[in-house]
Amino acid sequence: MTDTHSKETRSYNMSRIKGKDTKPELVVRKFLFANGFRYRLHAKNLPGKPDIVLPKYKTAIFVNGCFWHGHQNCSYFVLPKTRTEWWLQKITNTQNRDQKAKTELQSLGWRTITIWECELKPKRVEERLNTLINSLL
Repeated sequence: MTDTHSKETRSYNMSRIKGKDTKPELVVRKFLFANGFRYRLHAKNLPGKPDIVLPKYKTAIFVNGCFWHGHQNCSYFVLPKTRTEWWLQKITNTQNRDQKAKTELQSLGWRTITIWECELKPKRVEERLNTLINSLL
């Protein structure tokens, strides 16, 4: 199947998708800060440039979008009906990069935590963030 948008429209749409300071990421950051945790953002010196780095706890936190990182068995991850092979390859590459970054961080002695976008929805956010705090302490 072909794309339903022109190349220019698709390019514009894709350019509006943020990689940093996303809503789920801000939710986690505000919660951590309110609970006394201090962190660094997008540490370029660490593999995978984790979204949130807690040096004191030697912990790297990745806040992943369910669609972009291919969250398995999640209702927010639905493979598009157009250009399916292209999207599947793109998401698979992202998953491989994620795994490589986690493995490299762990070999450097860092703990990694992944928080999924769906875990930050209103029904689950409080439980997930409390679990995060407990895993840090």
